[in-house]
Amino acid sequence: MNKKIFIYFFALGFMFFSCGKNNEIKNNSSQPIKVGLVFDVGGRGDKSFNDAAYKGLEKAKSEFGIDFEIIDPGDGSDRESALRKLAAKPEIGLIFGVGFIFTDDITKIANDFPDKKFACIDYSINPDIPVPANLIALEFKEDEGSFLVGAIAAMFSKTGKIGFVGGMESSLIKKFERGYIEGAKYIKNDINILSGYVGVTGEGFKNPSKGKEIALTQYQNGADVVYHASGLSGIGVFEAAKEKKKYAIGVDLDQYSEAPGFVL
Repeated sequence: MNKKIFIYFFALGFMFFSCGKNNEIKNNSSQPIKVGLVFDVGGRGDKSFNDAAYKGLEKAKSEFGIDFEIIDPGDGSDRESALRKLAAKPEIGLIFGVGFIFTDDITKIANDFPDKKFACIDYSINPDIPVPANLIALEFKEDEGSFLVGAIAAMFSKTGKIGFVGGMESSLIKKFERGYIEGAKYIKNDINILSGYVGVTGEGFKNPSKGKEIALTQYQNGADVVYHASGLSGIGVFEAAKEKKKYAIGVDLDQYSEAPGFVL
């Protein structure tokens, strides 16, 4: 999926064309706009969500001439301090948090730094908590893309069973699962969907061994196509697909190279 790259163009436009004198970001034309970004759980090298974010930054640098600074908080426990560190730098005008797990932290930092712009991918909207004026919440219709994935899986399945592997069991990843199920049943109403989650915390996005274990179980129980929305944990799903010579479907980026011949 290329949606993550387009986020950056949209957010950069948000920075360049901010309305109102108080919200304007001043930039010396001789200096490039500088963007800060904090990675989600799993960090760079996940071949999925975080790598898509970095690819977007590189594309923005190439096409718009921006400069950027990134922080990988490792296990994610230092998200707030990482955001604060970037926001405190006078040369950085826009700061990204990559993933819904940033919601609370980036809301707090945006309130603490009203003169800076912030953007959060997959921000979790809470109707009881207003989104700061200097923070843009980037949300998507994950269920619609997953609906198409489910339809494809159902059309390719020969056994009448398909699987889903989610990373962190959460409302966001449930949207991927729900769309996948609806798409599959639109094609074959009696299809059987086997679902499993790697975990209930952010650790669920960076455990390839558990992802492989879940996928192997689903293949052994008759699934011949497994779709994952699990970040780095999805690498294990592709390993299982190769081992069982079944199909897998990736997320966020083109992941065909992870298991050539076994990725739809």
